[in-house]
Amino acid sequence: MPSLELDIALSAERLRAVYLGHANRVLLHSRDGRRVSLPARHLRPFLTHEGVYGSFELDFSVAGELLSLRRVG
Repeated sequence: MPSLELDIALSAERLRAVYLGHANRVLLHSRDGRRVSLPARHLRPFLTHEGVYGSFELDFSVAGELLSLRRVG
């Protein structure tokens, strides 16, 4: 199963566009430099009043479908 490591640092203010309906995806960069367009709803379990911060591992199928996103640090 392919996976990517992501270091996410998104303030609550930056995520505000999602909740206002102006955006539904978040563009992130993996540690190896690949760009990832992630549906913002997958970040909700990790959202705090400050935003979303931490290291995550994203597992996906060979077809590119998200299988899991979990915090690793």
